[in-house]
Amino acid sequence: MIDEKSCLQAIAHGSEEALEQLYLHYSDRVFNTLISYTKNAEDADELLQDVFVTIFNTASSFQFNSSVSTWIYRIAVNKSLDFLRKKKSQKRFGIFTSLYVRDSAEIKYESIDFVHPGVKLENKENAKLLFQAIDTLSENQKTAFILTQIEGLPQKEVAEIMNQSRKAVESLVQRAKANLKQALEKYFPDRRKTKNNTSK
Repeated sequence: MIDEKSCLQAIAHGSEEALEQLYLHYSDRVFNTLISYTKNAEDADELLQDVFVTIFNTASSFQFNSSVSTWIYRIAVNKSLDFLRKKKSQKRFGIFTSLYVRDSAEIKYESIDFVHPGVKLENKENAKLLFQAIDTLSENQKTAFILTQIEGLPQKEVAEIMNQSRKAVESLVQRAKANLKQALEKYFPDRRKTKNNTSK
C-alpha cells in the first residue's frame, strides 16, 4: 500500500517519483477501465498517459473531498467519454479513417477483434458481443455498467465518481442490463426463435 495523500502532495510539488509510485499502484486498474470504453489497447494506452499527465498537472488543486481512487476514476471516465464523443463526431463526418481500410469498401470496426484483458479464454466470443452491445448504451448507462459490472466497483464509489446518487446508479445499471439483453438478442437469433416458439 502507498500513502496516497503524501503521494499526491509530493506530486503537487512536482515529484515525478511520487507520480511513478501512483502510476504503478493504479495503472492496471485504470487501463482496464479505459479499454472497456475504447476497445483498443493503443487508444487505452494513450488515454492512460493522458490521465496521469492530468493527475500531475492538477494534483495541487485536489481537495481530498473524495478518495484518491474516486478522483482518478473520474478523470479516466471523463477522458474516455471525451474520446468516444470525438470519435463519434469524426465518424459522423467521414474522417475517422482508422475504422476502415483504404481502397476497400469493407468496414472494419475494432470492436470485432477486441477482447478485454480480464476476460477468460472460454468467454471471449460472448465478451466480444457484450462489448459491441455496450456501445449502444447511453453514456451514463455505459459508465454505470462498466464500473459496477466489469470493474467491480461498489455502487457507492461509482455514485461518487459519476456525481449521482446511489439509487440513480442502481437504476442506470438495471436499465443498462435490460437494454443489453435486448441488444444481445440480435446476436442470438436461434435463442430468440426458440423463445418465440415456446410462447406460442
